[in-house]
Amino acid sequence: MNLAKFIDHTLLKADTTGDQIEKLCSEAKEFGFASVCVNPVWVPKANELLSDSDVKVCTVIGFPLGATTTDTKVFEAKDAIEKGAEEIDMVINIGALKSGNTETVKTDIARVVEAAKGKALVKVIIETSLLTDEEKVTACQLSVEAGTDFVKTSTGFSTGGATVEDVRLMRETVGPNIGVKASGGVRSLEDAKAMIEAGATRIGASAGVAIMKGLMGSEDY
Repeated sequence: MNLAKFIDHTLLKADTTGDQIEKLCSEAKEFGFASVCVNPVWVPKANELLSDSDVKVCTVIGFPLGATTTDTKVFEAKDAIEKGAEEIDMVINIGALKSGNTETVKTDIARVVEAAKGKALVKVIIETSLLTDEEKVTACQLSVEAGTDFVKTSTGFSTGGATVEDVRLMRETVGPNIGVKASGGVRSLEDAKAMIEAGATRIGASAGVAIMKGLMGSEDY
């Protein structure tokens, strides 16, 4: 298992600087991470910095609340893809889900998936910490029906992050052919291993370097 290829090396803080993006991309190339995950404003710079590598540029849409309109999410996705994003992590309409408006949720996802079709992977952030188990299952089912490539636990900006239990539930719900991304609070090699064992195929973490250094110091390396 190439652990680095499970990791989206992530920096989404509001006060992120250009120097920090350069460091993020340099680390991603050094360790061979799957992608860097950055806010949309940094997509062009990350795309330029990673042009000589196989590290993808991932960005976030409707982030972190999921409460922008579908048209806005579609525009954000198209704009990010034009500027070099190859993976799109979008936040669902959480309020609509909790109100039982499942068609609204599904349409919101499907339109972003359509905007990205053939150009970028789409990961759907369901924000597990705000949902009941029943709502988590519904969100995953709607994501699959809408054609997503991945379901993702969390933004990392809400009341909680990824848990092993949520990852396992999401994997059981979507089956073997859809990706599951564990994001939020994955800070160590042990955390990453636990998420992967539970069914995660991608890890979103700002601690990617620490995770890899933990691997280098372990018997598995």
